[in-house]
Amino acid sequence: MGDPNGIGPEIILKTIKQRGSEEMLSVIFGHFDLIKHTASLLNESPEVQQINHPDEAKTGMANVINCIDAKLTSFSPGSISANGGAASMQAVSAGIVSCLKNETDALVTAPISKESITLAGYNVPGHTEFLAEKTGAGQVLMMLVSGAFRVALATIHIPVRLIPQDLTHDLILTRLKLLHSALKNDFGISQPKIAVLGLNPHAGDGGVIGDEEMTLIGPVLNKLQTKDVDVKGPFAADAFFGNSRQNNFDAVFAMYHDQGLIPFKALTFGSGVNVTAGLPIVRTSPDHGTAFDIAGKNLADCSSFSAAFSLAAKMAENKQ
Repeated sequence: MGDPNGIGPEIILKTIKQRGSEEMLSVIFGHFDLIKHTASLLNESPEVQQINHPDEAKTGMANVINCIDAKLTSFSPGSISANGGAASMQAVSAGIVSCLKNETDALVTAPISKESITLAGYNVPGHTEFLAEKTGAGQVLMMLVSGAFRVALATIHIPVRLIPQDLTHDLILTRLKLLHSALKNDFGISQPKIAVLGLNPHAGDGGVIGDEEMTLIGPVLNKLQTKDVDVKGPFAADAFFGNSRQNNFDAVFAMYHDQGLIPFKALTFGSGVNVTAGLPIVRTSPDHGTAFDIAGKNLADCSSFSAAFSLAAKMAENKQ
């Protein structure tokens, strides 16, 4: 359900209502009373029922597994709180366990608040890192997807000042391999084409503005190319997106968060989906945050969450 004080419960219910009685079953891991209350605020909502196991789910229904500690009852739309953070992490934990037990086929996570989960005592930057820890996945890859436009990241949620020291040969190599594998196995692309961006402005300008492109990124690409992985670059990030070169590749691999996600969100906002590759389970999420400013007001657009739901289903089918 994401943060109970955000728009997560609302966009989940709107997505289920939008999909009607299609055969795909959905289960909400969250706080039953909160989901029921949120349904009462919407103009149109699916019927809400509490269940104890995913096998009890019915099509077209908001099937809720109440997995939140009974002590966590104080929620207020738009607020940042330890209660909200704890509830959101209890919900995603239950969802992870359900997927690992093969009770459910994929996990779609509504937005959480990093401030709230920190107040609740969780020392993780976000969902991606928590999922990796709880599933024992080791290295994972964050990728944003909108149709055929895909952007993956070498480094994820770290301060900008730490990017150069975190970018190692092994990190770039591992995450490019994860990207190549995800494109083949999760997206069904037999011969993926990947573009890799440089770290520095103008991709270093031949070493004048930094040499990471020549000493770090280039050698990784050469190694992958000898293994028949179709990677090209490193490209200057500004000119790459300015010339719409992303349309010539199946995915773009950026060196850090904002380098890849600013152009992605500028071009696709509202339709993007966050995918975590490298997990033993399928996981997607919308490409926006908790939107505390409109929480509880029936103003949230569920388009991105609905897209995340559809992509999770497709990826689960591809894996099977």
